[in-house]
Amino acid sequence: MPLAGRSCGTCTLCCDLPEIAALDKPANRLCRHGIAEKGCSIYERRPALCRDFLCLWRTDPSLGPEWKPDKAGLMIYRQGPQTTVLVRPDQPDAAAREPYASGLRLLAGQAEAAGGYLIIYVGEKVRRLRPID
Repeated sequence: MPLAGRSCGTCTLCCDLPEIAALDKPANRLCRHGIAEKGCSIYERRPALCRDFLCLWRTDPSLGPEWKPDKAGLMIYRQGPQTTVLVRPDQPDAAAREPYASGLRLLAGQAEAAGGYLIIYVGEKVRRLRPID
């Protein structure tokens, strides 16, 4: 469930960064319904796949307003044991800046304690982040 007061607003990172095979949308390319820095043009009638997706900022109260994806330059979500961080290609150092670097290490520690792991994607580059890197 999304937290009260946390809406997508003009953020479109989930419409841009991930590959979405069901929509024939490649990674790092805005969905055909997305309007950069405006939102989804079909938000009220978007597909269930999109309707059901919630980034971690929308559900985790420990992530403050600075973690909103369009402000942070990165988007986080959980999928099974994997915590995924997608970084905007035009802000490749976003995950290395504070407060994100230390926050992501904390999330990596939480993931590992639960038997999972955290992966960071920057364009085509991918790496696993450990609590102490």
